[in-house]
Amino acid sequence: MNIDEYTSLDATGLASAIRSGQISHDEATAAATSAIGAVNQQLNAVADGPFPPLAYSANGPFAGVPFVIKDLVCHAAGVPTRMGTRMLGEGVVPTEDTHLMTLFRQAGLATLAVSTTPEFGFNANTEALAYGPTRNPWNLAHSAGGSSGGSGALVAAGAVPVAHANDGGGSIRIPAAYNGLVGLKPSRGRVPLGPDLGDALSGFAIEFAVTRSVRDAAALLDQVSRPFPGDRFVIAPPSRPWRDELGTDPGALRIAVHTRSWAGSHVDPEVAAATESVGQVLEAAGHHVEPATPVFEWEQFMGANVVIWSAFLAESVAAVEAMTQTPAGPGNLEATTWACVEYGRRVSALDLGAANAVINTVSRELGRFFTEYDVLLTPTTNTPAPALGVLDADADLDAEGWTRRIFEHCSFTPLLNATGTPGISLPLAQSSGGLPIGIQLAGPMCSEDLLLRLSAQLENALPWAGRRPPIHAANR
Repeated sequence: MNIDEYTSLDATGLASAIRSGQISHDEATAAATSAIGAVNQQLNAVADGPFPPLAYSANGPFAGVPFVIKDLVCHAAGVPTRMGTRMLGEGVVPTEDTHLMTLFRQAGLATLAVSTTPEFGFNANTEALAYGPTRNPWNLAHSAGGSSGGSGALVAAGAVPVAHANDGGGSIRIPAAYNGLVGLKPSRGRVPLGPDLGDALSGFAIEFAVTRSVRDAAALLDQVSRPFPGDRFVIAPPSRPWRDELGTDPGALRIAVHTRSWAGSHVDPEVAAATESVGQVLEAAGHHVEPATPVFEWEQFMGANVVIWSAFLAESVAAVEAMTQTPAGPGNLEATTWACVEYGRRVSALDLGAANAVINTVSRELGRFFTEYDVLLTPTTNTPAPALGVLDADADLDAEGWTRRIFEHCSFTPLLNATGTPGISLPLAQSSGGLPIGIQLAGPMCSEDLLLRLSAQLENALPWAGRRPPIHAANR
């Protein structure tokens, strides 16, 4: 198998080729290592590695498929983790896997590297001072997104077919949109966060992956959606494997389309038009499609996010201070991180209670909305990938100013984190400048089955598998 054949396969296809003997585990590792080396000098998407594959189950459905983990939350025993911050230097070395890492190994994924992330994950871009900027393979002058930008860039560039990602405000879906990938954010409680965390970011943060195909998202979700003893959230399991949903007729759905930013911020006309066009495709497929939106107070929602994100960053930094015995400050934190930490240290229990009351109100409204509609169709992001530096986390902004800047650029994703509901970004369009445009499908709690059925229908109607960015392992 040559590099062009390797990069053309999604994880399901590569796993099949390995099982059939078309390619050996070692050959897959060699191809991935070569591919990472071919693209990373320009992308700067690798925080650590490539290294020999970590131990994995030879009986897993993805046995031998190359994989990377993001440098945040999920970690592997013996592999340094830096969380995108200079505070951790060369990284702290965990002695045990997280539960999700255990499931990745059991699935057979062969972890070869750690991907870059912004500092503590609080950015829609990946330009941490700890590693330098990660670049978009479609245009090196543009953002790879965040906070799973390293994973997104590596999958889009053909280095690995699938990569770990997580999402506290859009951090799976934003890099999926900017890099032309599938980004599924599962329901709260679907994928384990433990044992280090009971929840993260007041329940906003969700673990999973970025993939090239809908079938990979479904098949991987089947492997990692398992509760562990002591998990804070344990939700209803699917009635059958998610991979079995693909090809199933979703029926005639009630689909709401909304293309105006809830923040009142700019939405690129090409992005809005692409979303409307997808709505027309769905209408032609027999769905009922009409303009509609959940109604909530953005300013209150924004204020709650400032409190919750800042408190989380203060908590995260306090944990790192305890590990390193090094005080945090402007000398080892990026400017906006430090501003959020200072603010978060002043947040009271009453402040958090008031913020969570706002989130409850917003969640009730979205729940009501989904009694009238099955799916909400929006852009994933307001624009295609912006230029590097637009979301500079070392800027002179206070906590509110920084949070606003992120969410006004990416105003369609954070609602689903606050409510815990699932959403998926699909690479259904391209801009006139050649950058991917992601379209988001959202549904009520535990509706991954419905979203996957509808996503597979769109993948067939508007296929993207043949698109390849200029920076790609097969081109090097």
